[in-house]
Amino acid sequence: MTLQEIYHFTLRPEPSGRFQPTGFADLGAALYDQPRSGREPVKMLLVESVQSMANHLEGEGWNPLENKPADELSGLPWVKVLSEDNEYLTSSRTEAHRLASAFVRNSRVGSEWFLDILERNFGLVQDRPVDQRHLARALFRYDPLNLIHGVFFAVKQWPHQPKLTRAITAFIEAEDVREVHSGGVKTDDVRRRTTGTSGGSAEGYGMVPFHRIEYTAAKTQLHVAIDVGLLNSYGLSDEGTQLLVTIAKWEVASLLSGHLRLRTACSFRAEDDLPDSFSNLASLAEQICDLAKKCPELQNIDPVFEVVWDPEGKK
Repeated sequence: MTLQEIYHFTLRPEPSGRFQPTGFADLGAALYDQPRSGREPVKMLLVESVQSMANHLEGEGWNPLENKPADELSGLPWVKVLSEDNEYLTSSRTEAHRLASAFVRNSRVGSEWFLDILERNFGLVQDRPVDQRHLARALFRYDPLNLIHGVFFAVKQWPHQPKLTRAITAFIEAEDVREVHSGGVKTDDVRRRTTGTSGGSAEGYGMVPFHRIEYTAAKTQLHVAIDVGLLNSYGLSDEGTQLLVTIAKWEVASLLSGHLRLRTACSFRAEDDLPDSFSNLASLAEQICDLAKKCPELQNIDPVFEVVWDPEGKK
């Protein structure tokens, strides 16, 4: 049995060979040397991090115009968070920490805190280890995507802080990179010249030049690893495990099916035809629908679980 499925997709920058990578506050661009046997190291660049790629992949399964899951994932359970005046607020699909988000867990279901419901369903007991299989099954019934992208409940009042690691890891790297230096000027047609100690560039006035660094690369690739062994370890039904693997593949295929725009001045397109297991989006969507209907863990479950956020939170 394959414990981990690994894929590499070559990307082509658009509209030219230049692109702007992810940056980090304390580091700037993430550049490093990749050792090569018998040859000089090659200069590498992290174009998109694991955590950012998780956001992009999850975004493929969400319809932002209607604040609901994409049609392909509409049959799967998710938690919808409403405001006190019954307006859509957020969801387990869009929050950075998924079900562990403060907006999700600090909500009410009727008169009961959702936090208490989760603790009870997770089977958390003082002086007893967390049953990861029981935890996974409980999470699966609220939102299966938590098993794909991971979740961590940092709830101090619980006897444990349960977590599941992400089952899909994706990131974009560029090989043999070169810097491209350019710049520009923020113009001000009203106050072109500033004087004195106020009303200057710090407040947004005047002409402000800036420096910009982009990159070119000999090769840019998206690397994807789907940890099938981890998903198997949760003890779900065969349909449940295969459903998670298929959702992960659908997210990747959907992301690569068109124009991959990561940020300003950072757009890519898959250079080659996708492998057979990723090439047919419609087929993957049909498999998701079929597996969800057959999955015993999802029988007799309303796909939309509504909670109401309480801004006071549980004391």
